[in-house]
Amino acid sequence: MSKVGVRGGLTAVVMVMALVLGSCSSGSGSSKGAIDSATPPKRDAVGTATVTGPITTGNGKTVLGPGGFDLASVGYEQNEYFLAGRANSYTSSEPLTTDGLWNSITTDGSADYTTRIVVRRPIDAAKFNGSVFVEWLNVSGGLDASPDWTYGHVEMIRSGFAWVGVSAQKVGIAGGGNALGAALALKNADPVRYEPLNHPGDEFSYDMYSQAGAAVWFQNDAILGGLKPERVIAIGESQSAFRLSTYVNAIAPITKIFNGYLVHSRGKTGAALSASVPAPDPTLTRTDQRVPVLTFTSETDLVGKGLEYGKALQPDTETFRDWEVPGTAHADAYNLGIGDTDAGDGKGDAALFQAMITPPADLYGGIITCSSPINAGPHTYVLRSAMHALDQWIRTGKAPQSQPRMEMSSPTEYVRNDRGFVKGGMRTPQVDVPVAVLSGVGQTGTSFCGLFGTTAPIDENQLAMTITVTPPGATPHDSFVNVWTASLNSAIASGAILETDRASLEATVRNSSVLRDWAPKG
Repeated sequence: MSKVGVRGGLTAVVMVMALVLGSCSSGSGSSKGAIDSATPPKRDAVGTATVTGPITTGNGKTVLGPGGFDLASVGYEQNEYFLAGRANSYTSSEPLTTDGLWNSITTDGSADYTTRIVVRRPIDAAKFNGSVFVEWLNVSGGLDASPDWTYGHVEMIRSGFAWVGVSAQKVGIAGGGNALGAALALKNADPVRYEPLNHPGDEFSYDMYSQAGAAVWFQNDAILGGLKPERVIAIGESQSAFRLSTYVNAIAPITKIFNGYLVHSRGKTGAALSASVPAPDPTLTRTDQRVPVLTFTSETDLVGKGLEYGKALQPDTETFRDWEVPGTAHADAYNLGIGDTDAGDGKGDAALFQAMITPPADLYGGIITCSSPINAGPHTYVLRSAMHALDQWIRTGKAPQSQPRMEMSSPTEYVRNDRGFVKGGMRTPQVDVPVAVLSGVGQTGTSFCGLFGTTAPIDENQLAMTITVTPPGATPHDSFVNVWTASLNSAIASGAILETDRASLEATVRNSSVLRDWAPKG
């Protein structure tokens, strides 16, 4: 089947349906999706949570993910708070529809809760840029994790964003996942510190998340040390993106807490609204949003097992953008190690570039072992650009340019070039001047490896054959640097990579060993 046939077939039917139904809707917001992202929420939009903290009890340490670096060294600080209140669950008087135009959502039950949030913010108020990312913490591993902080913190820190991580789901607090996750769930990891936490169930998670966002707006003296937010942006990756997909369609039009949404690596469906209200298959993003929604899509996300977002594609609109990035995986070497200690000083860039040459297959000391070296692609750089673009979209009301989509021969197969890279999508030098073949698929091995993609280093003799030595007399290494830098310029011009990453990436490639000692044989 041809690429045109697929995009013009099953997927296109869904895309057209979304546009037609969106233009006829009488639901929340303008039928054209007019941007109204600068408006703060009403104080009574959701229940008010009681804020306690900063929390210093128990072992004296916040439990959240592996490792890290000294935030004070980059002018940031971290604090943890408890939020307590009464949250609603939601239901729908009508079945949820594929178009996402869910206009029959009402509150259902209510229950008391106590959860926690983790706050990272500039110490110097003058460095705060007015925007706060509120991350729905990911519980795919059975414990709270912050993948969007890991992928995007370099951009957040250098640009002055604040970040708030929300323990929105029960498993991250009480456990119940795999053995490792159960041990690191909050109540097990530090029973004294987290004894007050009480999660009534995930049907209440949507309202708990809303109340956390509202607390950022209206209780910032306590949570943000007096920093006054001008924009509060929802963000979540993987399993959290599934829940944000449902939140955008069902809850956002009612509460209007967030100024925009970065839905990172979602699948074809949203999460269930409750046990009795499943999300439709597929679930599209509603087209009448009042605020921007930017969906970030890795190569794994369109075709990967349990994801298959390729079956829920829809066209860009005034309030929706989909960024698709070839050569990237759902999780990768940066997100699974390198990013944990990246203080934005260039060492992380060098480590990630080197990981394309000598990619890892074992993670966290062998806790996870995959059959092939995992992906070491440009995911972090394009996500940083997505964060910046969404923030600018909210500030100005002007949408970023639409980006090319990856080419597919069927809903589960890509069209690849002669080097093995997916055609189309947002191009980067990591895939257009490669030192390794990067893919978001093809991985096997133990738990989760299928999400980590692959990296296959290119032999230097093969690599040298792809590089024209220019200018005359230049070394193969210098020629590679010149070609790679030219591709970087194109990526920056297209919006795939930020100008602020240029200097470090150029230095990384210049200082690399690629073709430095290579000489033609014979």
